[in-house]
Amino acid sequence: MFPNSTKEQLKERIKELECLYEISTIINQSEGNVNSTFEEICLSLKKAWRFPHSAIVELKVEEYHIFTDSLPPKTVFQYAKILIFKQEMGYLKVHYPSPQFSQDNFLSEELILLFTIANDINGYYEKHLNKEREAFVKQNAERVDRLSILGEITAGIAHELNTPLGNILGFSELISQKELDEQSAQDLKKIISAAIYSREIVKKLMFFSCEMPRSMEMLKIEPIVTQVLSFLEPKFKMQQVSYQLDFENSKLEARLDNIQFTQVLFNLLLNSLYVSPVGSTIYIKVFNDEKFFYLEIIDEGPGVSIEIKSSIFEPFFTTKPLGDGTGLGLSVVHGIIKSHKGAIEISDNKPNGAIFKITLPLYL
Repeated sequence: MFPNSTKEQLKERIKELECLYEISTIINQSEGNVNSTFEEICLSLKKAWRFPHSAIVELKVEEYHIFTDSLPPKTVFQYAKILIFKQEMGYLKVHYPSPQFSQDNFLSEELILLFTIANDINGYYEKHLNKEREAFVKQNAERVDRLSILGEITAGIAHELNTPLGNILGFSELISQKELDEQSAQDLKKIISAAIYSREIVKKLMFFSCEMPRSMEMLKIEPIVTQVLSFLEPKFKMQQVSYQLDFENSKLEARLDNIQFTQVLFNLLLNSLYVSPVGSTIYIKVFNDEKFFYLEIIDEGPGVSIEIKSSIFEPFFTTKPLGDGTGLGLSVVHGIIKSHKGAIEISDNKPNGAIFKITLPLYL
């Protein structure tokens, strides 16, 4: 059903031109809120159709899904794909309710307009994703620089503390060999215990700063993982948490420092155990390609909020109550992985929990 007069045809063309101008303005003035921008585009597009009061614009781009009105059970519609970086990521539709309307109520010029606006949306969303990626790369570079500086500082602190701690422990052991009254003996035990605890913190600082000596050799990965899990078996039972190990290649070998890789596994598994609810499962997955092997530890805990993801690998950062942790476990993991020329990242587990993924080269 086409406009039956030149005047009506001219009116439709003016509406289309106004729509193009308005949507161009919306995109150029967008302040980064994608959902609001998409809503404005849809409302503007609705006005350009021949029967705007009955038209319903639907836009789907990844997780964004916009409707200008409630969609009736049956509709007829015009359709354009949304292609982001040449991949289909959604669609743009203009509906009319059926059977009140049919495909004859659409104009061929309206379909051309729909493709044009879909193309504008493609460009807008690609720019948005590029900005997000640039911000992520910049943030990640800043974090790496910050961690590098912290690594140098903590290495210096660790070296400075090693000597006095050694002296405290040495003299405490000499004193312990003498006859002491009960109170003095108990006090001395506390001094030795505190010194040993401090020495462990120093060791973790040295791990973080990559100052610990490494002994690199070709090792089978499965025996190391299974041994760590066997050591932690009582801990799993005590917290009523189970685990599931999935090894894609049981003969997998990589060039690693056995002690440091074991430390990584202990720290990550203990961290997952700490947040895992009773009755949940921790999944450990190991797989590889030609150059790298990947280890994922997946828990069903509360997950890691966006606010703390950028800080989670920094030394002394912890969400645990005072006395439950030093805030060095994940920074130690980061330091070891970095020294092995690998990478560690954290993502969300669905519906609950966190996924720690380690990427390590098979050969250094």
